[in-house]
Amino acid sequence: MEHQIKMVVFDMAGTTVSENNLVYKTLNKAINEAGFNIGLTEVLALGAGKEKKQAIRAVLATQASVADEALIDQIYDNFFTQLTNAYAVEEILPQPHAAELFAALKKMDVLTILNTGYDRVTAQTIIDKLNWRTGIDFDALITASDVAQNRPYPDMIQLAMKQFNILNGNRVIKVGDSAIDIEEGKNAGCYYSIGITTGAQTVEQLQAAKPDAIIDDLMEILSLINRSK
Repeated sequence: MEHQIKMVVFDMAGTTVSENNLVYKTLNKAINEAGFNIGLTEVLALGAGKEKKQAIRAVLATQASVADEALIDQIYDNFFTQLTNAYAVEEILPQPHAAELFAALKKMDVLTILNTGYDRVTAQTIIDKLNWRTGIDFDALITASDVAQNRPYPDMIQLAMKQFNILNGNRVIKVGDSAIDIEEGKNAGCYYSIGITTGAQTVEQLQAAKPDAIIDDLMEILSLINRSK
């Protein structure tokens, strides 16, 4: 019998891209350069997986001082400049088995979609550095700047489904390394919303979002797809 799944939507940093939390370390630095004293653990807990201005808002909401949009814009601009420079010099690699999984999905006629809380320019920079090619290594990139509402809203997944004429979230798996990825998948009605332990958040933080599964390696997705028959 044919398997039910037609599309897997993957988060990028921490899920399919290995960058040692570079984005959140840079975000942490930019926030603290604006006069705050916040640890990386807190930034990972509050900001992981979110569109990056949304992540800054979430972190600053824990502070006694009221953060206005001008301050958030200032922090974001500093973050964006530093991240662009960091991505130019730091090593960025695929997560273990990402390429093998993408190839296996292609053979199974399952679409590989990348989605991310990054804007399109940043995401494309990462993809170019990895030498991943749209239509060859993966099927489409959907970014935070492509939709009106970001995670946990399902807009990015729904846009991917629309592009490939998939009418039911029950044909889709979402995989990500943060609780908000799991919430996004659930809100899109995905068959499975899966947490992976290779990125920003701990097993306990992932479990709080009640995922359908938590995996330690991307290749575990193949058995989950086969289970959907």
